[in-house]
Amino acid sequence: MTVLLRGQQASRLRVGGDEAPARAELRRQIGRLERELSALIAEGFGRVAIDGAVAGSSPAPRVLGLGELERVRDELAERVGEARRALAERSSFEAANRELLRGLIESPERHKWVRVSRADVGEPGCGAWHSLPRLGPIGMLMGWWRVKVSSGCPLAGRLAAVEREGLAAGPSGVCA
Repeated sequence: MTVLLRGQQASRLRVGGDEAPARAELRRQIGRLERELSALIAEGFGRVAIDGAVAGSSPAPRVLGLGELERVRDELAERVGEARRALAERSSFEAANRELLRGLIESPERHKWVRVSRADVGEPGCGAWHSLPRLGPIGMLMGWWRVKVSSGCPLAGRLAAVEREGLAAGPSGVCA
């Protein structure tokens, strides 16, 4: 009798045993897609907003079935594709702006009033290049154009000056 019971238990285990290689392969694919998505998020950090949030399928922990693993894999593959497209679009936008900046620097008179920021060409910081007339309206009438380069964010310096003025003014706001 014990031999028959062991045989039934073994046959039950064999039915689910065929899923083990499929589960392992799906988990491997999910892991590869997660690594790829995280690399794309890191590559686009500060330039492109890529959704990296993972939605839970259940409020309680459990082992996912083959169908659920396939759904997770397919969603990850779709998100990786979207991230690649967003990065490719941003890269082409930055390349076009680098060409525009090259032309702006070479001949500012052909790019009147054009402004290209550092973010537009994929560089960190908050500076910009701006085509402006030299000597204001006189330069505009004479065709004297130049490229003015902004050195960056003046905000930090302004805030420090405001804080110093506030300390010198005292609590009532009036200088003593």
